[in-house]
Amino acid sequence: MRAVSLGHAGILINSGESRILCDPWFVPAFFGSWFVFPRNDQLSKDLLAEIESPTHLYISHIHGDHFDEAFLRENVSRDVVVLLPDFPSHELERRLTDLGFKNFLKTVHGEELQIDSRTKIAIHVETSITDGPGGDSALVVSDGETRLVNQNDCRTGDLEALLKHGPVDLHWLQYSGAIWYPMVYDDDHETKHRLAKAKVESQFARALKYVQTLNARAVVPSAGPPCFLDESLFHLNVITGDEISIFPDQTNFLERLSNIQRNNDILAIPGTVIDISPKTISITHPENIDIEKIFAEKQQYLREYQTDWAGWLVVEKQRWAVGRTDLTSTIQTWFEPLMALAPTLCKAIGASCLIKTDDLDILVNFPTGKVEKFSNQPFGFSFTIPRDLLEKVVSQHAVDWSNSFFLSCRFSAWRSGEFNEYLYNFFKSLSVERMRRTESEAARRRGVNSELSDEIELGDYVMQRKCPHREADLSIFGEINGSELTCSLHGWRFDLKDGHCLNAENRPLRVRRRAI
Repeated sequence: MRAVSLGHAGILINSGESRILCDPWFVPAFFGSWFVFPRNDQLSKDLLAEIESPTHLYISHIHGDHFDEAFLRENVSRDVVVLLPDFPSHELERRLTDLGFKNFLKTVHGEELQIDSRTKIAIHVETSITDGPGGDSALVVSDGETRLVNQNDCRTGDLEALLKHGPVDLHWLQYSGAIWYPMVYDDDHETKHRLAKAKVESQFARALKYVQTLNARAVVPSAGPPCFLDESLFHLNVITGDEISIFPDQTNFLERLSNIQRNNDILAIPGTVIDISPKTISITHPENIDIEKIFAEKQQYLREYQTDWAGWLVVEKQRWAVGRTDLTSTIQTWFEPLMALAPTLCKAIGASCLIKTDDLDILVNFPTGKVEKFSNQPFGFSFTIPRDLLEKVVSQHAVDWSNSFFLSCRFSAWRSGEFNEYLYNFFKSLSVERMRRTESEAARRRGVNSELSDEIELGDYVMQRKCPHREADLSIFGEINGSELTCSLHGWRFDLKDGHCLNAENRPLRVRRRAI
């Protein structure tokens, strides 16, 4: 088997008679905020030709750094067979159909499927709204002799599921950030610095848990980080390590891997070829690229990259201008029927959200289910968004503001209390199809879950087995640090004295000291 890195989560997998193109991302995403790091705009012509004519296409999920519609539209053969994850909605299939793709091979969650005389694949899906209403997925590819797991940023709660197909040779895994927290929040410098460091540690802990469980012969840190070339966002690049940022690079995670006596893991850049046999793993990097220099002289590398793309960014920003409209009325017509579909979700949000621009303030009143002009009503959350970007998002009728806008980090946020995931779930679900699923999940989570009655012992404590956030098994993901428990799947923390959640309100953990 051969795997070629295309940058970020992009991989070209050659197995048997198949060439599987995974998550090709080339056009900067999220309003020109995220760029591929290291850059992948200088691949060889031969590799580009292979990318354009795969036998199979796999899109793990519909975030813009994985589902590059502009690149797919212009560059990938429509004769390809699309390996379709077993998502609960048909949104990915519809969007690929709109791009002209027509050959779909629908998979069943976790079940192996033969795609040629030697190659089997299996796609595992995650369907919580936290993973995006469209779902997320991981791909397993086997050629009868070797096995590759492309986990990208799929946060599966069942670590053993990816192992059921057999031992893993090569494990592609996200370890870096993919969120706007805490950088955009209106906190002081010291608070944001502390929160960013804690977030990075949580990301590393989760990734290390997957590494230790799958115990692959080699790990390839992937699916991040992006880099930020717009000068207004350049500070989000981790260069010295002291930035308020959750985007450490591959070398940082490889150092963590070496600390647990893993010394065969792979630093891949776009164009790196990894050949896997039962006895050997060989690595060939692209010629004429000094890989060490990319990371050792990262600021210079990014500045040169920035210069090369400066003209593109100017044109990208010009595209944002769509003219001023009656945003309050448009959002009212859009949001109010959705809020009517989601009474449990609105109750769980529990407060109004103020959307602020330079010249307009709009209140999304979740307790009343109304959108109204702001006139000093109380609110518990706020987003300050440039008017031109808000106009653009609304004109596109973007059904997932996390994907279309929040990941850009081109806004600021405030909240009166702890994190409220239901608020973000609302903004991820701005269509009838999505909102019905989101309301259903909220109703289930707000109800009584019999599985939470199962208890485990961890250290000196007895606690419910399932994390109150997303029901991860704490016997696997739970880590005790002094008087706190951390669920490393998403980094949620609980005070072991009384079980209250340190990340969000109304998510207590049932816990007590073990009798001695």
